Amino acid sequence: MLWLLKIGVLSYLGFGALLYFGQRGMMYFPVPETSAAGLEAETVAVDGADLKVWVLNPGQPHALLYFGGNAENVAYNRDDFAATLPGHTVYLVNYRGYGGSSGAPTEQALFADALALFDAFAPRHETLDVVGRSLGSGVAVHLASQREVGRLALVSAHDSALAVAQRLYPVYPVNWLLKDRYESVRFAAAVSAPVLLLVAENDRIVPIAHTERLAAAFTQAPVEQVIVRGADHNDISGYRGYWEALRRFLDRP
Repeated sequence: MLWLLKIGVLSYLGFGALLYFGQRGMMYFPVPETSAAGLEAETVAVDGADLKVWVLNPGQPHALLYFGGNAENVAYNRDDFAATLPGHTVYLVNYRGYGGSSGAPTEQALFADALALFDAFAPRHETLDVVGRSLGSGVAVHLASQREVGRLALVSAHDSALAVAQRLYPVYPVNWLLKDRYESVRFAAAVSAPVLLLVAENDRIVPIAHTERLAAAFTQAPVEQVIVRGADHNDISGYRGYWEALRRFLDRP
């Protein structure tokens, strides 16, 4: 029996070491650079990296910054955004290390990049709205807590990456191990822009309880929550109700 205990302890410690030293490899899944015919790209120099940003429908009075999900190729959203928000210039952000942007993603870097992009694009437009999906929801909430964004839409949003990780790995002291925590509940109270929360009914990666805790943290902002029936975490944008909800929330006359 002693050898079984030793194997168990070694396995626990081994996987714990993997969680700690390999955590960013488990959190970030960069997509390779791709071409998008007919879509303009702008390179924005930020601290330590050059970010490739796809620009859709340039020159509009209103604008939208889109921060995508973990392994999402943001260029694939071009047709849906064009059809949904023709009155917006849409900036599809490739994170550091994603889609032709240089550098490596970390929470601190993505937060700083989002602020730099907002400061670069906001002067060109009357309003600048922000959409963040999954991983991008953490980036978007932090940005909206630091800048006066027009409206904030969050898709499959979590209260914090820490809370999600603790649910997935309950036997580990995740609070000590996790470097990039994306604690949106800490920043939500500083957001004053109207908020839309889009929730996939069958989301098993970020169950609705995480989003509801985040919703309660927006104490200074009006919050609307829409559940997309039948959707799960990865396919929510494939449902008609998703784009209809975004149009109602973001479109301006």
